Amino acid sequence: MILDGRLDASVQAAAQALARGELLGLPTETVYGLAADADNDAAVAQIFAAKGRPASHPLIVHVADAAAITRYAKEVPLFAQQLIDAFWPGPLTLILPRLAHAAVASTGGQDSVGLRCPAHPVAHAVLQACQRLEPPVWGVAAPSANHFGRVSPTTAQHVAEEFGDDLLVLDGGACTVGIESTIIDCTRGVPVLLRPGAISREDVQRACGQRPLSKEELPALTPRASGTLLAHYAPTARVRLMDAKQLQAGLDVLGADAAHIAVYARAPLRAASSKILVRRMPDDAAATAQQLFAALRGFDEAGVKLIWIETPPDAPAWEGVRDRLQRAAAAG
Repeated sequence: MILDGRLDASVQAAAQALARGELLGLPTETVYGLAADADNDAAVAQIFAAKGRPASHPLIVHVADAAAITRYAKEVPLFAQQLIDAFWPGPLTLILPRLAHAAVASTGGQDSVGLRCPAHPVAHAVLQACQRLEPPVWGVAAPSANHFGRVSPTTAQHVAEEFGDDLLVLDGGACTVGIESTIIDCTRGVPVLLRPGAISREDVQRACGQRPLSKEELPALTPRASGTLLAHYAPTARVRLMDAKQLQAGLDVLGADAAHIAVYARAPLRAASSKILVRRMPDDAAATAQQLFAALRGFDEAGVKLIWIETPPDAPAWEGVRDRLQRAAAAG
């Protein structure tokens, strides 16, 4: 059931559902999440079951404000606090040392916890309403509201299509960021980028004065984190990344009888077959991120078997989009 997330009654109903140990489709600025009380192990188990997600693959805990960090994290390094000050609320997840009693099931058995304070007004209202309950719900685990490894949802309708009408979903409109949060590991004395997103490496360095290392630069004891598997974010159709010249050559070879193929590219391309579905990729990285998952879902709905995508530029602003597309292609 989809409720209008702008209504206070809907927000209160959502908070009460979470307090009862139920699941909720929750809008955030990145993607829609499948939410549950992060400290209710039985409720969290429902997330893993509904998604088909391994219980060892940790979830991100969403909180209403920075004050709630003390409910989950043992310590916050100075550089992590600088990132909180700069980017919360917003699309940034920090991996911090976990308090022993907190969010045990949500963290996949690790001694660290991923925390994020979302900027979406509906998510923020729900999290604040949860804190006012008696007893309060301090944190909400909310991985993307899709079956494990598949394309993330960016509208309430996407969530309903994944899980059916029995799931309560708050409609907060289309997600404005469109890809999942940047994840920074803060457990090893220096910032380590585990997953790129809308907040870039350069943004992180400007905020805390330290260049975030790649996980390959500091591989020992890297915490498991959401969305970091080799194959992820995949539509049903197979994804292939190519440069513009390869795309045009492929279209020329296919000729006028080609069908069941979609092309998503920035370069102007000529397709001899009217049955090939061509969609223009924006020149701007943020605009591409905002529409990326909806575009992939749209290609699946059109029944294509192959999706040919122009490889994004090797530029800092495009790192998050490039990461999602490389993982989607790896799934094929």
